[in-house]
Amino acid sequence: MDDHLLDAKGALQHYLDGAREAILWKLDGLGERDLRLPRTPTGTNLLGIVRHVANVEIGYFGPTFGREWPAPDHPLFVSDEQADEDPQSDWWVPAEVSATDVADFYREVAAFSDATIADLPLDARGAVPWWPEDHRDVSLARIIVHVISDTTRHAGHADILREGIDGAAGLFAGSTNMPGVDWPAYTSRLTAVAEQFPPA
Repeated sequence: MDDHLLDAKGALQHYLDGAREAILWKLDGLGERDLRLPRTPTGTNLLGIVRHVANVEIGYFGPTFGREWPAPDHPLFVSDEQADEDPQSDWWVPAEVSATDVADFYREVAAFSDATIADLPLDARGAVPWWPEDHRDVSLARIIVHVISDTTRHAGHADILREGIDGAAGLFAGSTNMPGVDWPAYTSRLTAVAEQFPPA
């Protein structure tokens, strides 16, 4: 999409959509086990990332602007009470909920968020209930930027996790933006440089 065709809101929506797409394609082609298996000492897993970013969007584009998420009984929605009881409740997915259901949930949340963005001007005021009182007053523009920042950070996490599972890497499935490099030779070269230094 040409830059000159995007207004400010359209540009923000464009980058938010891109970040969402980058996360969702990291699920493609993997089985339920690989999608759920913790990949870091803190338990980070691909399906958990998707559930987390979805719940983040609900909070920022819902209660922040006086809008209620319409499906509070959804098995992937995490209420304030659940989050208080278990701060990791939005970072994993129960076995009875499929990966397809998780992706569908994220798309439903995106539609909910996009309705908030479409309905309100960028200077619309809101209040983030869980932020400190002295700076919880926000504009829609600030919240969109905040959510883009958060989502792209987690897209980077998903990039690393997926590459560690099966080597799939890059921005999008159809356009990875990865150069044609001999990766084993490249990593050997970097390892040789690093090994010139003593271990910590």
